Amino acid sequence: MLKQKKLKKITALTCLALVVANMIGTGAFTSLGFQLEDIQNPTTILILWSLGGVIALSGAFSYSEIGSQIQNSGGEYAFLSKLFHPLVGYLSGWISITVGFAAPIALSAIAFVAYFPFFNLNPKWTSIVLIALVTAIHTKSLTVSSKFQNISTFLKVALILILIGIGLFTEVSSNDVATFDSFDFSELLSPAFAIALIYVSYSYSGWNAAAYIIEEIHNPRKSLPIALIGGTLIVTLLYTLLQFIFLKHVPLNELKGQLDVGNITMNKILGEYYGSLFGLAISLLLISGISAMVWVGSRVTSSIAKDYKFWHVFKTKENQLPNRALWFQFLICGLLIITGTFEQILIYCGVLLTISSMVTVIGVFKLRYKKGSYSKSGYKSPIFPVFQIIYILLSLWMIFYAFLNKPIESLFGFTNLVLGLLTYFWSYKLNNRLK
Repeated sequence: MLKQKKLKKITALTCLALVVANMIGTGAFTSLGFQLEDIQNPTTILILWSLGGVIALSGAFSYSEIGSQIQNSGGEYAFLSKLFHPLVGYLSGWISITVGFAAPIALSAIAFVAYFPFFNLNPKWTSIVLIALVTAIHTKSLTVSSKFQNISTFLKVALILILIGIGLFTEVSSNDVATFDSFDFSELLSPAFAIALIYVSYSYSGWNAAAYIIEEIHNPRKSLPIALIGGTLIVTLLYTLLQFIFLKHVPLNELKGQLDVGNITMNKILGEYYGSLFGLAISLLLISGISAMVWVGSRVTSSIAKDYKFWHVFKTKENQLPNRALWFQFLICGLLIITGTFEQILIYCGVLLTISSMVTVIGVFKLRYKKGSYSKSGYKSPIFPVFQIIYILLSLWMIFYAFLNKPIESLFGFTNLVLGLLTYFWSYKLNNRLK
C-alpha cells in the first residue's frame, strides 16, 4: 500500500523540475541559427525571446486555473474533453501522442548527437538508442523517474548558470560581433518575426508539463501553479540571458543556419579544447529534457486508453506505470528521426502544439462562465482576460504566417489532424460495438 501511495504523490519540487527540464532543451541551443536567417538585429532577437516567455507565462496562468479545477492527468486531452467535447479533447490528445512529445524527444536526441564532441556518432541511430535507454529507465518505478529527473534538472540548470556567468564576465574577443545599440521596429511586424516566434514558442514548449500528470501530484491546486508559473519564469530568465551570451560573443554570420550555437559560442569564449568539454556537457544536459518528455508524454496515451477501446492495449492499471505507452512513444520517435529533418519536424510540431494549447487557453473563458460547476477555491489567472487574449492573438498570428511561409509543413500538420479525426470515429464505433 505504501508503494501505491508513493506512485500517486510527487512533490511540487519534482513538478517544478519536470517543467524546467521539459522547457530547457533543444530549442534554447539550436533555434537561434534558424532565426538569424531572416532577422539580423540582435535587439529584435532578445525581444523575440522575451515575448516567447510572455506567451508561455500566459499559457501557464491559464493551465494552472484549468488544472486546479479539472484534476485529471492527460493535459489538453483531459481539459478539452470536459470543457468542450470529447472530439476536441481526443484531437488534442492525438496531437500529443503523435508529435507533441515524440517530436521534441526526437529533436533533443538529434541535438544531443550534434553537440557530442567525440567519436563522430551516427546521428539517427545514436538518437534512437539514446531514447531507448531513457525509456527503459522510466519503466522501472516512479521513484526512479523522480530521482533521475530532479538530479538531471539540477545539473542542467547549474551548467546553464555557469555558461551564462562565463559569458557575462568574459570580454568579447572579436570586433565583428553584433551590438545592441540599435533597433528596427519594422522587424517586429514582419512575417519573419512571426515564423521565428514559432521556433521560440517551440523552445518554450514544456511549460505545461505538470498538467499531464496531475493525478500523480500531491495537492495539485497548490503544486500545479507553483510548477507551471515558477518553472516558466525561471526558464524565461535563463533563455533570454543565454541568447544574449550567444549574440554577444559570436558574429551573426557564424551563427546563421547553425545547429550547435552553444558549442560555437563556448569555442569562441574558452577555446576549442574547453569549448568541446562544454559541448559534451550541453549534450548530456539534453538528456534531462528527453527524460522529462518521455515521462510525461506516455501519460497522455494511457489516459486516452482508459476511454477509447481503440487504444485499449495501452491501458494501465491503477498505480502501475504505462510501460506499453512508453515503448509506443519510442517507436514514434524513431519513425520521426528516420523520416524527417530537424527544421521540418520543428515547424510541423510547433504549428500543431500552438493550435492545441490555444484552444485550451480559450477554455478558461468557458470555465469562468460555467457557473456552479467548479470550486471557488481553485487558482485564478490574474488580470483576466489579458493574458488569455495575448496568448490567443499571438498564436493566431504565428499560425497564419506559418501557412504563408511554410505551407508544406503546415499542411502536414493538418493532415495529421484528419488522421486523428478518422481514428476518433473508428474508436467511437468500437466503443459502441463493445458496450
